[in-house]
Amino acid sequence: MILSVYGVSFSYGRNEILKNIEFRVDGGEVVSILGENGSGKSTLLRTINRILKPHKGTVLIDGRAIRKMSRKEIAKTIGYMPQKSNGVYCNVFEAILLGRKPHIGWHISKKDMETVRLILAMMNLEKYAMRYTNELSGGELQKVILARALAQEPQILLLDEPINHLDIKNQLEVMELLRNITKKMNLVSMVVMHDINTALRFSDKFLMIRDGEVVASGDKNIMNPENIRKVFNVDVIIEEISGIPVVVPA
Repeated sequence: MILSVYGVSFSYGRNEILKNIEFRVDGGEVVSILGENGSGKSTLLRTINRILKPHKGTVLIDGRAIRKMSRKEIAKTIGYMPQKSNGVYCNVFEAILLGRKPHIGWHISKKDMETVRLILAMMNLEKYAMRYTNELSGGELQKVILARALAQEPQILLLDEPINHLDIKNQLEVMELLRNITKKMNLVSMVVMHDINTALRFSDKFLMIRDGEVVASGDKNIMNPENIRKVFNVDVIIEEISGIPVVVPA
């Protein structure tokens, strides 16, 4: 699985949001998208899965242009978790089952039910299965929305701040789970992140964006004080603790 983005640009009216974005992600890689608020990170995810149609450029999945894929094909291929999502009024099992919609025919199959059960166990959500979504905390609902995206059995995951509202234990748990699933299933996982240190801990590659343009893309080598200053306008020091790089404001 290879996701390729070539020369993608997008504007709202005369307001140019994305400017000639280019990168490639291979299967098995977790890529963090980093940048200030309003830099175009969320818009980029929405152009990749064609919620928004880029004004220029092409998105390819294994060499096939996404513009030539039907909405159902896209839904089977790409799991998308938006930054803000309201829970539908149903129980958690049913909410996750909604992720199977692209695969369901006239009837819900045994595979659909078993997939939901496996994801409930994988996400440690079994005890919430019969609880209604409007009874969940913000963090619990966040995990359910991620579980629904995984229920699609996608080849590509586009996650917009997936650990937003989660406490530190659940942040680490979800990111570890995401990394393991990405490796095991050879997925392409692109994650909008605000916490640079969490990104450094769990990501294979990074896409750094400022004002809709790519400042740098690549592995941990691009996560240096110079590029962080360019993107966030903050001076930092990077040290290693137990082999893990840690960014500290200077």
